[in-house]
Amino acid sequence: MRLLIVEDDAALAGLLRDGLAKSRIDVTLAATFAEGAERARHGAFDVVLLDVMLPGGSGFELCRRLRDEGDHTPVLMLTAMDAVDDRVRGLEAGADDYLPKPFAFPELLARIKALARRRPALTPAQFRVADLEVDLAARTVRRAGRPIALTAKEFTLLELFARNPGRVLDRTTITAHVWDDNHDPFANLLEVLVRRLRSKIDDGFEPKLITTLRGAGYRFGP
Repeated sequence: MRLLIVEDDAALAGLLRDGLAKSRIDVTLAATFAEGAERARHGAFDVVLLDVMLPGGSGFELCRRLRDEGDHTPVLMLTAMDAVDDRVRGLEAGADDYLPKPFAFPELLARIKALARRRPALTPAQFRVADLEVDLAARTVRRAGRPIALTAKEFTLLELFARNPGRVLDRTTITAHVWDDNHDPFANLLEVLVRRLRSKIDDGFEPKLITTLRGAGYRFGP
């Protein structure tokens, strides 16, 4: 599982990262509104932990921006405030859950796992990028109306791409999603898989959808 924590309290963020690592959760940290927006835009996370009080803007504003950009990643708001109005503001901004500080770590972990399990129900079952159509429920793919047969791994990779159009996905992010934790992210299996997927959904079609960014990863979209 990959988690983004947007929290300006460095000590708390560090404690959360170290504690969550023991549950095999890969944590990315951001300390400001701008950094959180950038990390969320270019990452592929299962859950976002979002503090309300941030340098440069509020967590409410950041959550609303993510939703306006079509990001359906589950958001758990963290705040020292426990007023009903603040909980309502968070939910109205698009947050999925709310946990006031101070909190018990086991409860935080349980809520994170619950949100991660709910993600398929919180995100669309169908995606369209250019003339490519992906139906996650039926596990079907069409480009320009033509059905395309994919292997299980190819479909898993395409699903990750389709959920994150326009974002740069690095090797670690992709391998963590497609393979298990024991996979070597520097093995060339990723290049082979991307090449196979590209041959099926890009060869003979325009515009090309899979772009390789040398040294950075891959971006999906026209």
